Amino acid sequence: MAMLELYRSSVQTWETDGMGHMNVQFYSEKATSALASLSIALGHGRDAISQTGARLVADDHHIRFLREQRPGAPIFIRGGVVDADANRLTCYFEMVNTVSGDVAATFFAHASLRSDQDRSQVPISDALISKAKTLRVEVPSHGNPRGLTLSPPRAAPTPHEAEEMGLITTFQGEVLRGWCVQGDFLATRRYMGIISDSIPNLLALTRGDDRSKDSTTGGAALEYRFVYRRAPRHGDVLTLRSGLKEVTDKTYTWAHWLFDVETGACVATAEAVAIALDLVARKAIPIPEEMKAGLKKFVVAGLGV
Repeated sequence: MAMLELYRSSVQTWETDGMGHMNVQFYSEKATSALASLSIALGHGRDAISQTGARLVADDHHIRFLREQRPGAPIFIRGGVVDADANRLTCYFEMVNTVSGDVAATFFAHASLRSDQDRSQVPISDALISKAKTLRVEVPSHGNPRGLTLSPPRAAPTPHEAEEMGLITTFQGEVLRGWCVQGDFLATRRYMGIISDSIPNLLALTRGDDRSKDSTTGGAALEYRFVYRRAPRHGDVLTLRSGLKEVTDKTYTWAHWLFDVETGACVATAEAVAIALDLVARKAIPIPEEMKAGLKKFVVAGLGV
């Protein structure tokens, strides 16, 4: 069937970053809102959430960023269900610019019913599965991975592995209440937000860059893959360890492992393909040879989600 419209709004100035376009975490936020709308279409709205004590939550995400969106851009998200069983729904969404009709980003996600009390998994009912089959959509070619693979995720890494591999500490901080949703659990967008906030430190530590002093060049993500392994709560302290997985002539791929400082548990793993960006021409540029040579020194074998 045709994709359902699940979200409609616009890009706000406060959702943009130093690159002048909508920050990656707000793509995640809008996709999460689309998932909530899809849940209503599936018959699992406010009453069902109250009765079951559980709501649909993304367990992982693959996101492709196809066209940057700048402040004021009108956008909407459409999508549906690719597959469904008692354990999870496989969902596909795409963000579209209202005026041009161009697809700005695509989202492929597995979602499961999770308790509002402790984020434990709750089986998906037969009725919900049956309804999901009426909302089935096909994933278009532009929604498929390009620079990343969707192979099964690795076993959860440990802080000791991160130390042995020489991964860099790029973020450490407390989970703030404003970052959280129902049950005081970390919102999906804030996993992405933590990584996004870490990038200036990552570039400073690997390349000596200070983005606050260069207004003509920057970077942009082409693809992200996230595996959400645990649900941190308000007051938990998290630390992010990052490393370079691969460098090519045009792209570089970062990997990130997020840990709970107190318990050492892995909270999430992620990887991202990025490009160098000319902020004046708003175009991708080849990675300069000197920069590429410098980056290759930080490539770590065995990284990934």
